Amino acid sequence: MAHLQSNKDLISTGMKEFNVLLNQQVFNDPLISEEDMVTVVDDWVNFYVNYYKQHMKGEQQEQVGALQELQQQLDILAKSFLVKYKDFLKSHEHPNHKLPSF
Repeated sequence: MAHLQSNKDLISTGMKEFNVLLNQQVFNDPLISEEDMVTVVDDWVNFYVNYYKQHMKGEQQEQVGALQELQQQLDILAKSFLVKYKDFLKSHEHPNHKLPSF
């Protein structure tokens, strides 16, 4: 189903804003575990989806479809960010002490 242009614009805006949020993150001590970062990022995704849910237009089926698309796109961005964070954690492990992971 093709989304309404206003919903496409919202999806695009949400993705851009979420990407800005992810790019603003600075990793420094104390580091949080990979599992905790997954929780934080999942919360951010849910926050964005719930925020944009209020602004979607059209019939309910259109709104649900647009929200699913937004969720999928944010999940893709989140996964990429979490891979980078995992790599960062690995590069900062001490030889005798591994950081917690799931």
